[in-house]
Amino acid sequence: MLVARVKELEGQQGDLTDRLLRAHAEMDNLRKRVEREKVDDRKYAITKFAVDIVGIADNFQRAVAAVPPGASDHEGPLKSMVEGVVMTERAFLQVLERHGVRRIDPMGEPFNPNMHQAVMEQENPEVPAGTVMQVFQPGYMIEDRVLRPAMVVVAKGGVKPAKTTENDNAPPASNDNNGA
Repeated sequence: MLVARVKELEGQQGDLTDRLLRAHAEMDNLRKRVEREKVDDRKYAITKFAVDIVGIADNFQRAVAAVPPGASDHEGPLKSMVEGVVMTERAFLQVLERHGVRRIDPMGEPFNPNMHQAVMEQENPEVPAGTVMQVFQPGYMIEDRVLRPAMVVVAKGGVKPAKTTENDNAPPASNDNNGA
């Protein structure tokens, strides 16, 4: 009877020890997850604000593009205004970069469906297939996440790009005309 009681208590002790170890492991995993979430929250806290504000950078580009070519070549108020807009855009982009937001301008790069949105394919035998030929709208990233993909025109036809690494070679864009 005493032996049976000892075995019963040893079994309970083993069970309690197992539950204690599981509880400690669970608490450790919870602590690690909370720490990861805190880091992510700090990194990406301005995501919603950044998504709204990157349109302002587009407006700076539109303002400069609205000036006819050659119109601001001569000294005068138009040249000063264009220079001011360009300087303001540069300062604006520097502020965004200080806060982890950077512009994606993929002109001439291989198409990457994770960072680019193909709005058109264009036949061009002189350019490797899958190369970004034109950027309609630059994209933006915050840290390592895409805020807004770049809207691009992708080369179709042409020579096949040389294989470098698995990550560098993205498949050519399909004829996706969602934004066109």
